Order: sequence, then C-alpha cells, then structure tokens
Amino acid sequence: MFRRPGNRCCCAMKILKPPRLRRGDVIGLVSPASAPLPAEKIEKGVRYLERLGYRVKPGEHVAAQRGYFAGTDAQRLSDLNTMLNDPQVRAIFAIRGGYGSPRLLPFVDYRAVRRQPKIFAGFSDLTALQLALFRRAGLVTFSGPLPGVEFWRKPDPYTEEHFWRLLTSTRRVGSLPNPEKQPLRTRVPGRAEGRLLGGNLSLLASNLGTKFSPDYRGEILVLEEVGENFHRIDRMFTQLRNAGILGQIRGLVLGLFTDCKPSDPAKPHLKLPEIFDEILSWVKAPTVEGFQYGHVARKLTLPIGLRARLDTGRGTLTVIEAAVE
Repeated sequence: MFRRPGNRCCCAMKILKPPRLRRGDVIGLVSPASAPLPAEKIEKGVRYLERLGYRVKPGEHVAAQRGYFAGTDAQRLSDLNTMLNDPQVRAIFAIRGGYGSPRLLPFVDYRAVRRQPKIFAGFSDLTALQLALFRRAGLVTFSGPLPGVEFWRKPDPYTEEHFWRLLTSTRRVGSLPNPEKQPLRTRVPGRAEGRLLGGNLSLLASNLGTKFSPDYRGEILVLEEVGENFHRIDRMFTQLRNAGILGQIRGLVLGLFTDCKPSDPAKPHLKLPEIFDEILSWVKAPTVEGFQYGHVARKLTLPIGLRARLDTGRGTLTVIEAAVE
C-alpha cells in the first residue's frame, strides 16, 4: 500500500531543532488523525494564524472524513509527507487529535525530516507521531494547542503566550511555569536532569515495544490523559513498570488527568489519588504532579526532546536550552 522510506534510530544522529518561526512564514495544516467538527473550525483556525502574520497552506485532505479518521490512511499520509517535503512550508500544525496517527508511522518520510527540520505541533493522538519523529529523526516537536481546538476561537492568553514564545524565540526557554497559586506538588523529592519525553499516556503506552518508541533511560517523562477509566490508567502505568520504563527514567512529571472516572461508579473501585499512591510507590525518581499540561484550554506547551531540570524543592521544571534555532 505504502512505500517505507529508509529510517534509522535517533541515537545515531544529533538532536534536530527546527528554525524559528517568523511572520510571513508558511504554516502547513494537516489532519493525521481525526477531522475537526464542524469543519468551520479549520477556516477560523486559518484566519487566526493569518491575523498573526503567517501564510497558511491547508493540506488537500485536511477536512476529509472516513469514519473517525480525517480521510483514508493514504490521504492523511499524503498530506503529511507533502508538507514535510515542501521547501516553502516552515511549520506543520495538526488541526486536532482524535485517533489515527499511529497507523501512519511506518510510512512517514523521516528522511525529509532530517533534510529540512520543521516545527511540528500536535497534541493528544499526535503523541505517537511526535515520539516517532524524535526516535527516527531526532526532531524536537511541540505538544500543545491546535488550530482546530484552541485557536479557532479566542485562546487562553496563558496558553497562547507560552506556545508562540517557544516557536519564535531562540533564547533559552527557561521555566515552564504553572499558573499563579497552582504550584507543582511533590510526590518523590529530588532533582533530575534529562530530555523531556512523553505526552498522552495511552499513546505512549501503545507505542512501547515498537521501533517508533524512544529510549527513556535517563530522561524526564511527562504524562497526561483524558477520558480514561481508572482501571485503564492503572493498567497503563503497570505496563510502564513492567516494561522497565519507571525504573529507567530520571524524573516523572504528571500533568492533568482530565475527565477520568471509574468504569462503573456503583462497583468497588480505587479512586485516582489511591491509584497514584500505589503507582508512585514503584518510582524512585523525583516526581511531581499537577503540571499544567493536558486536555484543558489553559495549558503549557511541552517541547518534546529538549533538556530540562526538575527541582521538586523549588517546585520548578526548567528547560535549559532554546527550542528553535
């Protein structure tokens, strides 16, 4: 069905930072997973980006629909690889998450990524693609707000400011600050330094054991989730433990676990804090929770692949390098 471009592991190459985004640059829009509904969100997201001074190039199939996918696998892949190979496109934004990006991973043109690193911004289901881009090409990517989710209407200023600062400034990123009066909560004290890896728990767990899963040894793992039953969260963390991940990481940052609930509240179950109490007894690395990253309107953007320091005593997560060049 598809040709597999030649690939290699990121351990054999340097980490790639994309060039910073400037006004007048072209942003390509793709839908590697699901399409936004209603479709007017695409048009409104385009207008938002254009008001900021960017030119926008939507993918040919960006509004296509096939069940819960934004068109067929071939259509979604074609849009993505076209943007990766287009020399005019300086950044690629996924319109929304949903489901579907893991199906594309074997066929992404990772060689094009290495030839011309570009900003890639996604979230949620796009975790699978972002981890693959890091593993296969060493590309730093951005997990945060999307045109068809936050940017099609007036975004939260906190969300907006942090996202655009990462993509446009060549200065060291510095602190990833929670909102005022919402401090990080320490679960395991200590300090850690490593690259920020992670994203959505479900997508990360389903990616384990594949050639698209990065090496988590010595890194800082950041996780969030939405709409999952408590026992499934327990199962996915158990998988991380059994796969050796929780024993290999240097730090753990728990984001927001939004709208998660028991599968049947009338039946006996553990509450989420109880599950975390047990899970975190398996973790020796410094750990915090309550990081403002997840399926909420007011969120931080996670720069996947950058080096950072976690200091539970100060309650800080600090990126120690620039995100773009």
